[in-house]
Amino acid sequence: MTSTLVKETSPPAAPAPGSARGRRLRRRGTIVALLFVLPALLLLGALVVYPVLFSVGRSFFDASGTRFVGGENYTEMFRDPATLKAIRNTAIWVVVAPALLTGLGLILAVLVEKVRWATAFKLLLFMPMAVSFLAAGIIFRLAYDEDPDKGVLNAAVVAVHDAFEDTSSYPTARARDGQGLTREADGAYRTSGSVSPGDTVTLGLVGVRPDDLPAGARPAYPAAGRQATPGELRGVVYLDFTPGGGGQQGKVDRRESGLPQMKVEAVRDGRTVASATTAPDGSFRFADLPGGSYTVRLPASNFAPPYEGISWLGPALVTPAIIGAYLWIWTGFAMVLIGAGLSTLPRDALEAARMDGANEWQIFRRITVPLLAPVLTVVFVTLVINVMKVFDLVYIIAPGPVQEDATVLATQMWLVSFGGGNNQGLGSALGVLLLLLVIPAMVFNVRRFRRSQR
Repeated sequence: MTSTLVKETSPPAAPAPGSARGRRLRRRGTIVALLFVLPALLLLGALVVYPVLFSVGRSFFDASGTRFVGGENYTEMFRDPATLKAIRNTAIWVVVAPALLTGLGLILAVLVEKVRWATAFKLLLFMPMAVSFLAAGIIFRLAYDEDPDKGVLNAAVVAVHDAFEDTSSYPTARARDGQGLTREADGAYRTSGSVSPGDTVTLGLVGVRPDDLPAGARPAYPAAGRQATPGELRGVVYLDFTPGGGGQQGKVDRRESGLPQMKVEAVRDGRTVASATTAPDGSFRFADLPGGSYTVRLPASNFAPPYEGISWLGPALVTPAIIGAYLWIWTGFAMVLIGAGLSTLPRDALEAARMDGANEWQIFRRITVPLLAPVLTVVFVTLVINVMKVFDLVYIIAPGPVQEDATVLATQMWLVSFGGGNNQGLGSALGVLLLLLVIPAMVFNVRRFRRSQR
C-alpha cells in the first residue's frame, strides 16, 4: 500500500509594522490614496478654497482693488441702509422659512402615512424640486401679477370679492362741467340746484363707451318726456353722447342711451330720504315725497373703480410672497426626509401607547415628535443653511422698484458687486459676512452627522 504525504504550506507571514518592507507598503498605500483624492482636492481648491481666500483678501481693498483700506468695507457695510435691510430680511427668512417647512413636512409626512395613494402623493409634493429656481421664479412672478387677467392669485381673490360685494357698473363715467352736476369730495355727483316733487331732472354723464353699456340698456329719450305727477320726483340718467356725432350737450337726444342699474338718492338737509335704481332706459322716480327742496345725488359707489386684488409684490408683502414660493419648492424635500425618519420609528411603542388609551394627538405630541427630534433638527439646520444663500427667487420675483425691500445678503452682495454698484471690495465683505453666518450651522450639522454615525 502506497501513501502520499502531502505537506501543508502556510501563507507568507505579513511584514512587521516596523520593518522596512512594512514602511514601503504603507508609503505606497498613502501615495495611491493621494493620487485618487488629488482630482477632488484640486477641484475643491479651485472652486472653494481659492475663491474664499481671494474674497477675504479682496474685502480689504477699495472698489478698484488697488488701495488697501483695511476694515473700512466692513464698517461701511453696517452703515449702509440697504445692507441693514438685507440683514433684516435674511433674519426673517432664517426664522420663518425653515420653521414653516419643518412643520409642514412633519404634518404631511404623518398624514401621508394614512393616505391610500401615499407614493403618488409624495411624488406630487416632491415634483417642484425638479423645477429650477429660475423657472419657479418666473412661474410665481406671473402668479403674483397684480392684473387679475394675468395673475392667478389675484384672479381668485377678485372672484371671491366680487361674489360677496357688488362692483360698480360705470367706473369711468363722469359728468360734463357746467351741465348741472357737481362732483363731491368722495367721488359722488349731485345736482347743482334744488328740485321739488313734481319736477323732472335729466342727469347726463360721459366717459362710458357705448360698447360697455349693459346688454339691456334702452334709449333714454322716451323716459325724458314723461312728466312727474304731484308728490313725485322723476328723472333720467343717460349717456350724453350721440354715436356718430351730433346731438346737443345737456339735452337727451333720440339716439342717446339710458344708464341702467345706476343708484340715485334724494337728499334733503344732508340726509338721504329716498333711493332708487335706474331702469333699462335710465329712468327713476321717487314717489310720495313730502313737499320741499331736494338734491338728487349719484353715490360714489356708482363710479368706484373695480377691485384689482392684492399687491402681492408691493413693499409690504414681497418678502412673504417670495417665502411662499420657496415653501412650494422645498416642502416635498422636508416631507420625504421626515417621512424616512418616521418609517424607522418603533411601532411597538406606538401600539403600546394606543393600548394604554392615548389618542392620536397625544401619540403625535408625546411620542412621534420626541423620537423624530434628531431628524427634525437635521432638516431644520439644513434649511437654515439653504435659506441664507437664497438668491434666484428674490432676484427674479421681486420687481425692480421693490428689489431693495426684498433684498437678502446674497442678492445685496451681487447688486453691490455686479448689479450697478461695481464695488467688489464691499461685495467681498458681504460675502465674508455670509460665510461667517453659514459656518456655525454647517459645523453643527456635521457634528450631528458624526454623532449619529457613532
